[in-house]
Amino acid sequence: MIRSPTKLAALVTALAAPFILFPPQNAVAAGGGGGGGGGGDPYGSSYSTPAPSYPQDKGKRTTQKSRKPVKQSSFEDPAFRDGYRAAYSTIYEQNDYAAAIEQLHALGNDDHPNVANLIGYSYRKLGDYKQSQVWYERALKADPNHVLTWNYYGLWQIEQGNRDAAQYHLSRIAAICGTDCEEYRSLAAALDKPPGTSLVY
Repeated sequence: MIRSPTKLAALVTALAAPFILFPPQNAVAAGGGGGGGGGGDPYGSSYSTPAPSYPQDKGKRTTQKSRKPVKQSSFEDPAFRDGYRAAYSTIYEQNDYAAAIEQLHALGNDDHPNVANLIGYSYRKLGDYKQSQVWYERALKADPNHVLTWNYYGLWQIEQGNRDAAQYHLSRIAAICGTDCEEYRSLAAALDKPPGTSLVY
């Protein structure tokens, strides 16, 4: 129980900080990770947020001072955030996918779904579909509701001629964010194109 106005203010500030620094935005599939450039959410919006995990010592009482805050996101780390932005720019502004892969690995957080998704996207743009698949699946293992990865992996499926699999990805997106979200609309539009049509994502 919070008993002082100071503690209450500190708690409110701590909870509001991520929303102040990173207001919620919708990821734009064609630009946010599909390669169209511009307009996308550089943080690769995910519709799931991990629940905070706090140490549970049964039988022991801990004070507020002894409990360390649990980091909710790597984006709270300025070095990670800046490195991710630089890699994002390398992909969507410079179209230098090999350099972006190096930058993303240098972040030291390959299992972050946004990082793994962009590595997968970069490999796809380089034409290495096997590595791309590995990274898309790694992103989904880290966050099964990472809607942007379902979108890009769906585009990967279309490019591989796996339209039924892409339809499954579309259904996963619908379950996560509905049929009005940009990720759903862009994958549905790609599926509406005749087979063999080149995609600009």
